[in-house]
Amino acid sequence: MPISVYVKADGVASENASPSVSMLPRVRGMGERALVLGGGGSAGNAWLIGVVAGLFDAGLDVTDADLVIGTSAGSTAAAQLTGAGPTRSLVDILSAAHQHRSRPTAAEQPGGRSGPVADHLERTGRIIASASDPADMRRRMGAAALELDEGSDESRLTQWRATVASRVPSQHWPDRLLLIPAVDARTGEPVVFDRHGGVELVDAIAASTSSALPWHIGTGRYLDGGYRRNENADLAAGYERVLVLSPLGGRTRHPLEWGMQLAAQVDELRAGGSRVETVLPDSTSLEAFGTNLMDGSTRAPAARAGHEQGSDLAARLADFWR
Repeated sequence: MPISVYVKADGVASENASPSVSMLPRVRGMGERALVLGGGGSAGNAWLIGVVAGLFDAGLDVTDADLVIGTSAGSTAAAQLTGAGPTRSLVDILSAAHQHRSRPTAAEQPGGRSGPVADHLERTGRIIASASDPADMRRRMGAAALELDEGSDESRLTQWRATVASRVPSQHWPDRLLLIPAVDARTGEPVVFDRHGGVELVDAIAASTSSALPWHIGTGRYLDGGYRRNENADLAAGYERVLVLSPLGGRTRHPLEWGMQLAAQVDELRAGGSRVETVLPDSTSLEAFGTNLMDGSTRAPAARAGHEQGSDLAARLADFWR
């Protein structure tokens, strides 16, 4: 059964360009293996890289997936892992550990937000509680973000784009299929960026990591891909084997009846014939995360804990992946 992913490239050529929508068809059986990297802030990004590097060092390379899906912090990890490889990506985190501060600056937070993380969680929590369903929630999130965006300092865009660009080893999309979900802030509709959509990789990542203020791509405004669905593993429907790494442990802030949680996505994939394995942070990794996933000082401990966890899991996952 064909599966279609809609990839929206809004106003990339110029500020006056008309939005365009292209369709990327994927047919069941076209690819065998999909790697899904969920969101989880600065610590989650480092943990994802650590796990994949741990698997790699133990003899299992999951970056050879036919499809990679990266959401929010996972989109950055996807670009890092497909661009530089697991070992180099891990080394970059560990070698830069001394540069990280105990508390992130605005430039280190998705979308260049400067307010406390707790305030953001409280504000978005109220929006989630007042929404009737996921579509209503996304529309409300978009409206709130656009309101915050009015009169905001344009320098934050330049600053955040430079920050994102500095974190990825290449400004070009990888040759393999990489999907980066986001949400159109104006309509609340989910969008999925890929290399065929005309959006630069850095902008796709910046959009998928923009959880408060919307990211600008031409005339378009976009929000964090986690508002589409927490890990977006359902985009791997039709693939024979799907490996999901979830820094948030499969948890969701949304009502369970909405089906946003990882367990619902896994059930859907398995109902469609996919074999699915999930990797969630173990107790050592959770301890390394601390209480603030946006705290840059957690990156090295999270990466090390992820590496150890990945090394321990390699033997169990080898038969599944190969």
